[in-house]
Amino acid sequence: MIQIAIDGPGGAGKTTLSKAIAKKLGIVYVDTGAMYRTVGLYVRDHGFAADDVPAVCALLPEIHIEVKFEDGVQNIYLNGVNPGDRIREPEISMYASGVSKIPEVRAFLLETQKEIARKNSVIMDGRDIGTVILPNADLKIFMTASPETRAKRRYIELTEKGQQVTFEQVMEEMMARDAQDAGREIAPAVPAEDAVMYDNSGLTFEESLESLLVFIKEKLGDKLENL
Repeated sequence: MIQIAIDGPGGAGKTTLSKAIAKKLGIVYVDTGAMYRTVGLYVRDHGFAADDVPAVCALLPEIHIEVKFEDGVQNIYLNGVNPGDRIREPEISMYASGVSKIPEVRAFLLETQKEIARKNSVIMDGRDIGTVILPNADLKIFMTASPETRAKRRYIELTEKGQQVTFEQVMEEMMARDAQDAGREIAPAVPAEDAVMYDNSGLTFEESLESLLVFIKEKLGDKLENL
């Protein structure tokens, strides 16, 4: 089995590229950010702030998160219901960042994430995969792009899903989350010491996918052949 860790800020293309790579390589894709978003959604829907630590911790026993791989795609279920695109709302991005700073929330989700990696060859994306969740991953990539590029991608993604947002709003919230994620005391969103930096600012999705696949096959050739 192999483990590929993809870290980086929002809008860097981690999710779409990781999904495509997983499909090409025939391995499992794990979106850890969706798990934090799901916790954040539950907290928001129950009327609490993401930094209300006692309230968030009190809610955890009520939260049952199930990860299902359906037709090769990861789907998150919250207490038996798939929340769909609700977890992608800009407000939920900030909630996800907020609850992810709480040690009890990280512990709550960590074992689920590690258990998936123990049972499957995975490509896992998030903000602390190479540093915390899969510190012994076969390959660690820290993916990024310019703030303008990332905000534009996220803006297009949200508007295509029918959400009413402005580019300025997306940019402001993205920069706020970047600062919050990088500055948190628990598992800050920083590159692992042995991560490869990958900036795809000037690349299309197809160009990024092709170059990443070539790079991964160069680094993990023998292990990929033995899957």
